[in-house]
Amino acid sequence: MKARTATTGDARPARYGRPDGWRGRLYDIIFRSDSVAGRRFDIALVLAILLSILVVVLDSVPRIRVRHADLMHGLEWTFTLLFTIEYVARLLCVRQPLRYATSFFGIVDLLSVLPTYVSLLVPGSEALLDIRILRLLRVFRIFKLTLYIEEYTRLAEALAASRRKIMVFLSVVLMAVLILGTVMYVVEGPEHGYTSIPTAMYWAIVTMTTVGYGDITPHTPLGKGIASFMMLLGWGILAVPTGIVTAEMTARRNDRRHGPARLARDCEVCGSSGHDAGANFCKDCGAELPTAPARP
Repeated sequence: MKARTATTGDARPARYGRPDGWRGRLYDIIFRSDSVAGRRFDIALVLAILLSILVVVLDSVPRIRVRHADLMHGLEWTFTLLFTIEYVARLLCVRQPLRYATSFFGIVDLLSVLPTYVSLLVPGSEALLDIRILRLLRVFRIFKLTLYIEEYTRLAEALAASRRKIMVFLSVVLMAVLILGTVMYVVEGPEHGYTSIPTAMYWAIVTMTTVGYGDITPHTPLGKGIASFMMLLGWGILAVPTGIVTAEMTARRNDRRHGPARLARDCEVCGSSGHDAGANFCKDCGAELPTAPARP
């Protein structure tokens, strides 16, 4: 007998796609934003994430932590329970929970609630107070915001598409740093603070990025001339990666405008978005993608 397909009507195996029944309705609310309930869920979740991050930030202020310790503790457990319910709901409404659990955002979801539960298993002795640093892992919740803001996805796509050009650019910069740092080591010497080539390279990086800490400075006229050249070179170098990423974002925006429709290209297994127009499988979990609707 033929396997039952998802609601999109394509012939993918039943192990992929949107589940049926109450799981399917829950899936539409959690993973889709094209309905009133889905949009309300996304807005509520974003607000909860922002508020939980605010609690983490305020809890790091000693005066607030001492005066409002019980309030902060209660708020933290409230947000932890809410995010735990959300995490369990995500696992319940996908056909392959393990794939979502091992995806990037699935791991982020787990890390955002795990430290609070780990703290219950740790005795309150003075020797184990350093375990509190695990609470800092809760800031991973901010990465969950990228699920609900399309611009994050576009920027991530542009950076991924530009990675080879950026790597080539960085290799050229590193070669310039090595060459000019070595020259400055020869010109200035240890008596002026350039005690080794790595130290001179550190100075070259600081100078080329126009940071200028001033802990190492050239003293000879030739050294000052090389430093001036590197400062001017730094202004030009800073604009290159910006132009690369901007051009890639413009090209992808034009592809969205003139290429095939991509409204339904989100993975129905792990929720990943931003797939190429011609992609057939999810770039994160490997599940088959729903068929893109034809442009009218």
